[in-house]
Amino acid sequence: MKTSRKFQYFSITLIWIWLALFALVPNILVLMTSLLAQTADIDFVRLQLTLENYTHLINSAYLKIFLHSFSLAGSVTLLCLIFGYPFAYILSRMKHQYKALLLLLVIIPFWTSSLIRTYAIVILLKAKGVFNHFLLFLGLIDKPLQLLYTNTAVLTALVYTLLPFMILPLYATIEKLDLRLLDAARDLGASKLRMFFQIILPLTWSGIIAGSMLVFLPAMTLFYIPDLLGGAKSMLVGNLIENQFLAAQNWPLGAAVSVFLTLLMALLLLIYWYTTRGNKEERQFL
Repeated sequence: MKTSRKFQYFSITLIWIWLALFALVPNILVLMTSLLAQTADIDFVRLQLTLENYTHLINSAYLKIFLHSFSLAGSVTLLCLIFGYPFAYILSRMKHQYKALLLLLVIIPFWTSSLIRTYAIVILLKAKGVFNHFLLFLGLIDKPLQLLYTNTAVLTALVYTLLPFMILPLYATIEKLDLRLLDAARDLGASKLRMFFQIILPLTWSGIIAGSMLVFLPAMTLFYIPDLLGGAKSMLVGNLIENQFLAAQNWPLGAAVSVFLTLLMALLLLIYWYTTRGNKEERQFL
């Protein structure tokens, strides 16, 4: 008994040390860097406290990048929800053997680096790629379409990459749905549309919020997808952070943008906590 308790204390202590070293300390360093001044020498920052880096974010050029990032990330999240919700619902209602196979197909993309999968999309969409060759073979087009280096290409790649992150939380939530509520609503004469909006959707709202969080933030920060598929035409928040740290050597400004994204993530987590707490109170009441 004592050995088991010592092992528990050791495991918890080890986890806290790991989180402190690789999560808490790096975030504190980023926050401190965002409050320092830029310097041109090899030290990258000057020990001078300033809020100038945050005021720079109000600049019209940066606001344009933020608005474009929010718009694209919102479109990606909406498309993933439209495609992922029906798939997750159908998956949760299938027989066990088919369910396991389809879950495997959802998880298989995680076995390959997303960067490699992005290069595969480049092969599909380029002027002499598979998609254009197929359309030319069918006679639907006379010359190759310009699909690469467009916002459509970036949107397609982000939806393809992030769709599993929407499906899995939705599936976990929908699978726990109490089917007796649907049977009761059906016996009372409720239509399928009414059952969906008044029973299924409210009870799976936490899964929608969780999936949206897992899609929205990465959609703004996966900088290599806009670099490869959007060229210079697509600049997202992730590309802005990359450029400030690597190209412009403006670490304080890059850190300020990172802190902004961290605060955005904290806000989304707060919304998720509030939503799941409301669902738990409803289930206890029922």
